[in-house]
Amino acid sequence: MSSDTPSGNEFTKDPYQVLPKIRVAMSANGTSLNRKIVNRLALGLVAVLAVVSVAYGGYQYWYLRQVNPPGDPSAAEIFTVTETDDLVSMSKRLEQEGFIVNDSVFRSYVSSKGGLEVAAGFYTLKPHDHVGNILRVLRTPPNETVTKVTFPEGFTLEQMAQRIGEVVKSVKESDFLTKTGDTVTEISAVRSVYQPDAVSSLEGLLFPDTYLISGDQTATQVAQQMLKLMERVGRQEGLDDSINTVGLSPYEVLTIASIIEREAKVPEDRAKISRVIYNRLSLGMPLEVDATLLYKQNPDIPFVELKAIDSPYNSYLYPGLPPTPIANPGRAAINAALNPAPNPSSGDPICREITDGSPCLYLYYVLSDKDGHHKFAATLTQHQANVQAAIIAGVL
Repeated sequence: MSSDTPSGNEFTKDPYQVLPKIRVAMSANGTSLNRKIVNRLALGLVAVLAVVSVAYGGYQYWYLRQVNPPGDPSAAEIFTVTETDDLVSMSKRLEQEGFIVNDSVFRSYVSSKGGLEVAAGFYTLKPHDHVGNILRVLRTPPNETVTKVTFPEGFTLEQMAQRIGEVVKSVKESDFLTKTGDTVTEISAVRSVYQPDAVSSLEGLLFPDTYLISGDQTATQVAQQMLKLMERVGRQEGLDDSINTVGLSPYEVLTIASIIEREAKVPEDRAKISRVIYNRLSLGMPLEVDATLLYKQNPDIPFVELKAIDSPYNSYLYPGLPPTPIANPGRAAINAALNPAPNPSSGDPICREITDGSPCLYLYYVLSDKDGHHKFAATLTQHQANVQAAIIAGVL
């Protein structure tokens, strides 16, 4: 090369002297880029970990509130484990009856603590207690002598007492009637939140169901157990808010439910019978319900004579509801009493005879077949025709 070439031109220098500088520059740029990527990844990971941590913390907080609900546990109540219960069915009823908050969390907790061998019997539990305490009680053997007693829907206090006397040797029929106020000798030893002050009898206030009764339970304790279940079912069905929903007190609704229980033979008739009762009450008409005539009367008395008996339960003679329920209603009848069916639409065939502009209302019903279905009517003329058809069909 010529010595005249300017010395400042780097390309004239030895290439082996230039390459290291390039390598250092590239290395420095690459390190800076890598650091940016690493920093971004680190920030992203921190953000993900923060989200996961918050979510996990939220779940843990939720889970702990299911396991140990806030506030103090309620007063101890009897919980019944039946002979057919397993962990799933038992835990679902524990939730339904207000003892635990979440049945699936309860099962998960039980599993984490070694499981539970479900044993039939009575257990004294505090609603909304720590599930660990509930599990501890359920692991304790129940009373050894347990008798299963089933009371069908629509049983009266007398029928319940008779069933108890037959099945439970430790509780006398007469004692049960006395303790529930179904005699004139004593006001009921236990009272319902739905029971008016002037009413002494628990008729209509004991829930018909299958119970396990221990050998050391008294008549009062048995009645208390049945009464508490009725109150729990009532709360679940909305009975406590009946004044706002149907304009009647819970006790009046239970009275209507008891009539529905004794009158309806098929499920689809319950709500319509309920509507007939509400319509007649609103119009001031006597209910004219046969089931009320039979309450506390000899069923062998001819119907014509029953209609002539001067009794506050004679709904042919006296308008309004009878003074007490006439039986102990089940859940479906209570639901129907709280949710009467709507009246027929203007296009319904039973409304055709109403031409004066008055409303078309369900006001009558009569048994229509041997399966227990009823025929409903809006006018007396229709009802009389339905009665005649039932007589011809041999169902009346």
